[in-house]
Amino acid sequence: MEYTEVTSYLHNISNDYKPAILHICLSTGCGGLEMYPSRVGGQFLQKGYCVFGLASKNSRVAKFMKNAGMNVFTVKNKFQLFGPKLFELTRWLQKNKIKIIHSHKSGDILISMLLSLFTTRFSVFTEHIGVKHSKKDVYHRLVYRHINQVLSVSNETYQRNMNTLPVSKTNIQCLWLGTHIDARDISTPSINHKLKSELNLSKDTMLIGTVGRICKGKGQSELLTAFELIADEYPNAHLILIGGLLEDEGADVGFSLILQSQAVASAHTARIHFVGYRLDVSELLDEIQIVCLPYYNEAFGLTAIEAMSQRCAIVAANTGALPEILGDTGVYCDPQSSLSIAIGLKQYLSMPALIHKNATNGYLRVTKHFSMQGHVDKLESIYLNGVAQLV
Repeated sequence: MEYTEVTSYLHNISNDYKPAILHICLSTGCGGLEMYPSRVGGQFLQKGYCVFGLASKNSRVAKFMKNAGMNVFTVKNKFQLFGPKLFELTRWLQKNKIKIIHSHKSGDILISMLLSLFTTRFSVFTEHIGVKHSKKDVYHRLVYRHINQVLSVSNETYQRNMNTLPVSKTNIQCLWLGTHIDARDISTPSINHKLKSELNLSKDTMLIGTVGRICKGKGQSELLTAFELIADEYPNAHLILIGGLLEDEGADVGFSLILQSQAVASAHTARIHFVGYRLDVSELLDEIQIVCLPYYNEAFGLTAIEAMSQRCAIVAANTGALPEILGDTGVYCDPQSSLSIAIGLKQYLSMPALIHKNATNGYLRVTKHFSMQGHVDKLESIYLNGVAQLV
């Protein structure tokens, strides 16, 4: 099609045509990546699209997708799709007139490629991590050849993907993730005390929290040590660690046990709280004044924008994509230095006005740049433009 024809066609289908979408995520983990397909899928269902999922049987991803209202095809594992199950899946896709396949893990691209052998569809891959090693060998060139669009979740990962992926640079773009943002009066302090009630803490307790998969790369051990460095000076402060402690909750079990032992051995163990895997993270963040994200090399920082949306002041790693996401609304630290983290926390604890300033500015920034609605609208435009190009 000529450019003018594509533009005209895109205008028409954006008004009355909603192509069916398949999200592939065969991960058995439980993090932001694994929750993304159901979050976005649910938004597209509300827009009137038919949205489907391909996930591992009994995985949290499959559960998330089903809870969002998606029709899900499950397999015991990816290797089932190298046999008759692939043909069953192909017939299912044809029956449901799937026009868009959206993959979320690099290992899922092989399945997307196999499906492309039977029917041409618009193939999208969101690179949630950012590849560090070149994938321009013969195998990856073959597997990635059918991908029409690579979406990078940050400028940080965009640069990595441009250098490492065997995809035309014109087919790689940055699309920041989004989060749900409740309209609120930012001048009014939160009155939520759910977590403090749960932990039997007084309402004036200062809460310092972190959210993430319990593993070395999230910096929880360094944060715990940093808390010990400042605990005597700020006796009203407590540390909250949100994240699953078990393998099926996404944790690195070996590290989880070491971290819990570190907390038990602390002189301030009574002020260190593991609250586990939670579905009410936004409610908990609403109560936490300072969120610390000493992630070693974060590709995006979904927790950061969730915390910004709940008016938390943030101490963040000075590496990865977090400086890009927070801009001048955060305090930065070396994520592998407990002393640096402690200094960052003290900036807030010694200056309550800075907590209010950065929390307010962070909320304004996330509202402008990182809303779920804005993300979904941009993704919809990418989908429709891609389908138009296939006609």
